[in-house]
Amino acid sequence: MIYKRILLKLSGEALLGERQYGIDPVRISQYAQEIKKATNLGVEIAVVIGGGNIFRGVSAASNGMDRVQADYMGMLATVINGLALQSALEEENVPTRLQTAIKIEAVAEAYIKRKAVRHLEKKRVVIFGAGTGNPFFTTDSAAVLRAIEVNADVILKGTRVDGIYDSDPEKNKNATQYDSISFESVLRKNLKVMDSTAFTLSQENNLPIIVFNMNKQGNLLKIISGEKIGTIVK
Repeated sequence: MIYKRILLKLSGEALLGERQYGIDPVRISQYAQEIKKATNLGVEIAVVIGGGNIFRGVSAASNGMDRVQADYMGMLATVINGLALQSALEEENVPTRLQTAIKIEAVAEAYIKRKAVRHLEKKRVVIFGAGTGNPFFTTDSAAVLRAIEVNADVILKGTRVDGIYDSDPEKNKNATQYDSISFESVLRKNLKVMDSTAFTLSQENNLPIIVFNMNKQGNLLKIISGEKIGTIVK
């Protein structure tokens, strides 16, 4: 394995599967199985999930809701997704811990960096919920922040497309995929894969990001085995 410790970033929308809203149990079970295969090889895995399948703070704010309140609601949505993934992983007999940036002691541990690292060393999958715990920061930024804090080797951003394109591949069938691209180019071209704060933070800490299709079975395993899948940003 070329990576010892990874942070896997999943969007909330990825959990929709074929649904319009909520969590598709088939899709989340598939993700749990993919993660299990990676842990069986000894890779230490942390996960950050978005909450867009349940609630999007930015969208609510644009419709008149207070942005701070809306963002906190979005953070709670990520905790719901974290609990769902934890349950799916435990169905696969994968030991997990859910840590949240907002204290919700009845269902999760409070985020403590040293505890998270210790869980990873014990080969437990650690799921980070509630983003950074602060409004105005996306779960992309939370993923980069947590990856830096736990000394992950790489961020793997699982999406429903094969990588980063010069335009939206779901709208433009002639969109061209990048195999590799620099942080400077991503920011200059304003490619909307992760927010600019996340890219900048990752760039400043020399943390590469690989964007790939999580819905293709085996892709996660191929990446950690060294195959060139998706687009790498470095």
